[in-house]
Amino acid sequence: MNNDYQDSINALNMPEKADMTFAMDFLMRAKEGVRNTAIALTETVTPEARAVLRKQLHQGIALHQEIAELMLSKKWFHPYELHEQYQLDHLSALETIQIGHMNLFPEDTSRKGMFDRTPDEHQ
Repeated sequence: MNNDYQDSINALNMPEKADMTFAMDFLMRAKEGVRNTAIALTETVTPEARAVLRKQLHQGIALHQEIAELMLSKKWFHPYELHEQYQLDHLSALETIQIGHMNLFPEDTSRKGMFDRTPDEHQ
């Protein structure tokens, strides 16, 4: 990764990386939802509210399973192969560090001189 944040080479494989990141975030949020619903279910007294929460809990578990299966099929998540998951997490951490070291707000953002003529030169 070079330090020029406007260079298009930095966008290589970015859609796939973004998809993987969004899916992992979605998986964690679904897990949080299941946990929070289970807690609410144990603290609810009325049978009607318990029925609603029980239905939501089952839907949340099904959603979590669907996201996990998608991630497994795309090889974005390796819960049974810790070495592969570690490598994936390590690569993600290295990329995060590289992005953190990029100069995202350089003093000179001019692209003058990169083109052979100005846009209005033909007039």
